Amino acid sequence: MENLTAKAVLSRNYLFRELPDNIIEKLASLAVRRIYDKGAIIFAQGDEGDALYGVASGRVRIGTTAAEGKEMFLNIMEPGDTFGEIAVIDGLPRTAGATALDTTTVVIVRRADFLNFLKREPLIAIHLLRLICERLRWISELVEESVFLTGPARLARRLSILASLHGNKLTESIELRISQADLAQFLGISRQIVNQHLQEWRRKGWIELARSRIIISDIDALRRAGDQGD
Repeated sequence: MENLTAKAVLSRNYLFRELPDNIIEKLASLAVRRIYDKGAIIFAQGDEGDALYGVASGRVRIGTTAAEGKEMFLNIMEPGDTFGEIAVIDGLPRTAGATALDTTTVVIVRRADFLNFLKREPLIAIHLLRLICERLRWISELVEESVFLTGPARLARRLSILASLHGNKLTESIELRISQADLAQFLGISRQIVNQHLQEWRRKGWIELARSRIIISDIDALRRAGDQGD
């Protein structure tokens, strides 16, 4: 199993990868490693924003819970991905929670150490602003999808995006490790509706379904469905 060093995790993220190697090494020297068992909570929504996290191995699920208890699945973080950037800057409570999907190793840079480092290395601050802008655009796209796209179009677009970010490329298809329940939470719709659309696409030959996996055979068809709202 891939298990990245702190330097490798930080250098893979665009926030840091354009920086000089010696700066990344200095930042990596501040990091500590921690292993979480499958299903363990790395941090909960509302926890103090006290650290920046990066995935060295395994996967991390990012999700948020509404006041009535309904959970929305936001993203999957894999080796080389970082998360927790917003809270580590403002110190306010976490806007989402993070849970280990597998046995997962993370590298952690504490907020106090990170802020002191920003003061010494202003290039990091510029990169962080870019990342925050990217996240804001991503959230804006989610809101736009929920307002303007039909259920099938939202599902098709999300599947194609997840496949491009987290899919395992096979010979003639893309394997996406995600359950229908998680996909439903990601979109804020019922599992039954997700299954209904997936079964229809399976009959069309666009996808194949397996336990906690979706095999995408025709990614172009999914992209067209997401773009056109069909």
